[in-house]
Amino acid sequence: MNASQIVIDTSAFISALLSQQGAAYRLLMLVDSGLFEMNLSVPLVFEYEAVAQQMLDQTQLTDQDLENILDYLCTVANKRQIFFLWRPFLPDPEDDMVLELAVGAGCQYIVTFNRRHFVGCEQFGIQVVTPREFLRQIGQ
Repeated sequence: MNASQIVIDTSAFISALLSQQGAAYRLLMLVDSGLFEMNLSVPLVFEYEAVAQQMLDQTQLTDQDLENILDYLCTVANKRQIFFLWRPFLPDPEDDMVLELAVGAGCQYIVTFNRRHFVGCEQFGIQVVTPREFLRQIGQ
């Protein structure tokens, strides 16, 4: 069976940085486990970085730690380019970027804490789930 293809929304990425206790952190620790494949685009990495920089003082991470985390994710994730745009489809243009990546990468899941932001994604065959729900899906 092929590993599930996922996109991790910025809300889940930031949650993983803020707490080592939650499902988002566990999900990030499993990125290179072979249980699923994470997909990234340049705009999503830039969004991760921009939002994380604003919240860095709420974590125990340094600028270098953040850079190392992003470099690691860029190394292990599938890198995708977006060749099509359906904007606007979702209320937030940043969320459209995540949807476009998920569709372009053939993802089955968008992992997020903001499910209501992704209403309509099921039209593309994509399930919108929380980190905890996704971990249950893969038996974790």
